[in-house]
Amino acid sequence: MINTWGWFTLRGMKSSTEWNPLTLLESPLFAPLHPVLARLKGGEFPTLQDCNALLAEHRPPIAVHSGMPLRFVEQEPGKLPFEAQYEPRCYKRGEVQTREHNWHDLFNALVWLTFPKAKAAINARHYRNLTGAPVVGTSQRGSGRDMLTLLDESGVLVVYADAELAGMLRGFQWKELFWHQRERVNSAMGFYVFGHGLHEKALQPYIGMTGQGLLLAVEPEFFTLSQGQCLVRLDELLAEYLASPEHGQSPRELAPVPLLGVPGWSEESKYSIFYDDYGYFRRARLS
Repeated sequence: MINTWGWFTLRGMKSSTEWNPLTLLESPLFAPLHPVLARLKGGEFPTLQDCNALLAEHRPPIAVHSGMPLRFVEQEPGKLPFEAQYEPRCYKRGEVQTREHNWHDLFNALVWLTFPKAKAAINARHYRNLTGAPVVGTSQRGSGRDMLTLLDESGVLVVYADAELAGMLRGFQWKELFWHQRERVNSAMGFYVFGHGLHEKALQPYIGMTGQGLLLAVEPEFFTLSQGQCLVRLDELLAEYLASPEHGQSPRELAPVPLLGVPGWSEESKYSIFYDDYGYFRRARLS
């Protein structure tokens, strides 16, 4: 086994926990959020009012599956009754509980603004799972809610127009995929960080960062779209995926993606030896 942790220092990545939108706009890890980040004004950490101002500008207006318009609201403290908990309150009242000056919740708000249909679909699935439990509000998660939570927190949308590349990813053939086939990857595969928990981790990127990839097949024309068109199409694709009852049932629908191995996503990805670090680029489990 070759371990390259001592070799590299993520020279191409800047890490910061201070509010600096320019830093975020330079990183491919935040690329899906770039359009909404560019609309945030001022040098202070965005407030609830700032997020709701962006929400008011969104066209078409964002609503949850119950039909209620979306709003970002302060989080209520303490133990809450079922109707006031996060998912039910979001579904029934359109209110997304959001903590002030909190990176995790800010990224959640920005993902809502970027992928509103997909986020509403996740919320609706959570609500249906909760209300379908033997006792409303029980903590019994089940594999369906586990999958939705992993996608929501750590998801990476992986679109592909080349089925062979998708097979390499599912088969943990990281060096073949990201090094030997990187030209094909750059033309027929795309990686979009979706999970707001993963965005928070990306503030201080580290070798070992891994997302939970959901593979979605697209036509080759997808890769000719503008950034805005890509994001709209991705939102539709994920919402359609989650609208199918057979989907969103198990974490096995997701595949690990070592994010800093994506070509161009780190300085380390310029070097062949990086992909020989089997501590990061893990091999497939023997069945």
